Amino acid sequence: MPIEEKIGQKIKNLRYKNGLTQEELAARCELTKGFISQLERGITAPSVSTLEDIVECLGTNLSDFFGDDKETKIVYSKEDYFEKEDKNGNIVEWLVTSAQSNSIEPILVKLKPGSVMSSDKPHEGEEFGFVLKGAIRLKLGDKVYKIKKGDSFIYQANKEHCIESAGKTEAEFIWISTPPSF
Repeated sequence: MPIEEKIGQKIKNLRYKNGLTQEELAARCELTKGFISQLERGITAPSVSTLEDIVECLGTNLSDFFGDDKETKIVYSKEDYFEKEDKNGNIVEWLVTSAQSNSIEPILVKLKPGSVMSSDKPHEGEEFGFVLKGAIRLKLGDKVYKIKKGDSFIYQANKEHCIESAGKTEAEFIWISTPPSF
């Protein structure tokens, strides 16, 4: 399909999505209805500045208009994970590699016995966790909570917080932070 037809089809789809007639779009862009019609059919091509005006009237911008229409990835396999091991052998696996573009960030943490994760300063958002194996200790402000296999936790991250291993075996837990912070 020629580029003129692709542009025309995208404009037509956006116009429909916005519930506009060709005449209404033309009026908003100070163009003629005939020009919009020819544009949508791929008969003519707009200048860059005219296209910019049209897409702005349709509630978007050139970057998003020409952005990739690929579907957002839904399923991530082990091969997609990003893993980091610290000097003590503790492992953090980012389970969704594009989490920075999402509103949550899920990670899998594997803590060796006696290990302590670095302390987090207070920040906006919430954190949730579920212990899969072993036990951990959550230090949240002045309070300490022991959380064992099968337990979960959730808190506002507006106090200094830290997680450490609380048993003689490796602890493993899912940790979800919003907004992403890792």
